[in-house]
Amino acid sequence: MHTGTQVIETDRLKLRSFTLQDAGSMYMNWINDPEIQRNYGEPVYESIALVEELLQKWILFYAREDFYRWAVILKDMETCIGQIAFYHVDSEHHQADIEYCIGQAFQNEGYASETLRAVIQYIFAHTRLHRLQAYHRGRNTVSGMVLKKANMKYEGTLKESFYYSDTGEYDDKHYYGIVKGSVE
Repeated sequence: MHTGTQVIETDRLKLRSFTLQDAGSMYMNWINDPEIQRNYGEPVYESIALVEELLQKWILFYAREDFYRWAVILKDMETCIGQIAFYHVDSEHHQADIEYCIGQAFQNEGYASETLRAVIQYIFAHTRLHRLQAYHRGRNTVSGMVLKKANMKYEGTLKESFYYSDTGEYDDKHYYGIVKGSVE
């Protein structure tokens, strides 16, 4: 049913398992950036040592066949510019929920949609997963454009279903999905 995190290559990117050597470029390019991490829904990592602790956890999970988390590596620079992962895998129903982020200095270059398209194609060709889905918060409209460029279809909105604890505000979740056989 599953393959776990395998290497996927595009013309410009290499998607692979994280290594401890990625800590420095992760810290420099995205995981220490409050805006990126806020949009991604994860904490800001304020030291390379904390990033290394996180990487050690992820590296242990790579032993599981249903663990999917790729470092997005820019081939010409050999640097980690972001990540893409399945934050929930439902093996019984053959579906997974996708999350991704790309560092600010690398945005608006098509890397996120290129990454997402490559993962979708790989997963549908090499696993028994039938459906992939993702959502973006209303404030993060750019993420919605990435989902559309990857041929994911808008499926609905959950009104005010996300709460920002730092501001006390609510936001919508806009859901997208794609099923095996609908990849162009």
